[in-house]
Amino acid sequence: MPKEPTPGTPRAARLTSRYSASTADIHRLYELSVQDVEAEIDFVDEQFHTLRRRRAVRLREDFCGTANTSCEWVRRRRNTIAVGLDLDQPTLDWGIKNHVSQLSPGQSSRLTLLRQNVMTPGPEASSMDAVLAMNFSYFCFKTRRMMREYFAAVHKSLVNDGILFMDFVGGWECQKKHREIRPLKGFTYIWRQDEYDPITGDIRCSISFKFPDGTRLKNAFTYDWRLWTLPEIRELLTEAGFRKATVYWEGDDGDGGGDGVFTPAQRGEECASFICYIVAEK
Repeated sequence: MPKEPTPGTPRAARLTSRYSASTADIHRLYELSVQDVEAEIDFVDEQFHTLRRRRAVRLREDFCGTANTSCEWVRRRRNTIAVGLDLDQPTLDWGIKNHVSQLSPGQSSRLTLLRQNVMTPGPEASSMDAVLAMNFSYFCFKTRRMMREYFAAVHKSLVNDGILFMDFVGGWECQKKHREIRPLKGFTYIWRQDEYDPITGDIRCSISFKFPDGTRLKNAFTYDWRLWTLPEIRELLTEAGFRKATVYWEGDDGDGGGDGVFTPAQRGEECASFICYIVAEK
């Protein structure tokens, strides 16, 4: 299920108990409860350098939403370039108003946001060192044909030594109805899986938020996905032309949770739920 930011980070401190359903911003709530763009970009930057012995410059964020990750990328170094693709213009506009506007002129000049289908990214989104598909957004592709076509489009968009980075969620808990309630600073995050079809693999999930004054934002975000398996995704990556697809498994913190450190693995552990990364090399 979606990741949470490290407790106590400055980002988590931006939201206080004065928020309620009538005043809260669902995009801000999502970023606070699901995203940790600093850690995500740390992983991408470090692993790319480890694998390629050079620094990535051109990065594309597929399904970019508010472009929070793309903005983090252009802040990293003076030569980094980011392209964000998404189909929802209002969400892109929110990112421009709330994130791009906070960048320096030099940083914003190296960021391009496009209302564009990831299946046909176009020349502006090609010749990329790295492509990111995070927050399980690619689960929206429900057939092998569509998923393979998406991976092939990414493969074509990468330079010769380019890399696709994805996160992945799995475990038997994803195959049943369940609810996760996680108190955060100033609000409560509620993840619900309301449906799983074992014949089609379809899952329907939602994110809601509850506030100290008792108000709620019910089904602020809803998802209609297919629950894929790691072998299926790795096989499809190979079919799409990637020469190698490595799973990066999270270490154990000693208390039954993850420690936030992801390393290459040949075998995983039997878990009720897990999040890992897939690193696909062209």
